Amino acid sequence: MAGYVLIVILGAAFGFALNKAGMTKYNKIVNVFRLTDLSVLKLMMTTLAVAMSGLFVLRGAGVITFPNVPATYVVGNLVGGLIFGTGMALTGF
Repeated sequence: MAGYVLIVILGAAFGFALNKAGMTKYNKIVNVFRLTDLSVLKLMMTTLAVAMSGLFVLRGAGVITFPNVPATYVVGNLVGGLIFGTGMALTGF
């Protein structure tokens, strides 16, 4: 249970930081889809790289283990991603 509380706290802190940085503003999100302002994409790619590096450091130190990844349903993932991306693009967020 404590792990879930930590996840919620970290997620809320990350969302607060995104909001304070202005990454949730309508114009920023729309301009990402227009390919005129890529600051949101740069921030998210940096966030992913830092998280990935941290996870691999923790795994190397023996603090965490990665679970086995099951086989994926490629067509379902592609269709779901297209629907989700289209919805985000149409709503502008």
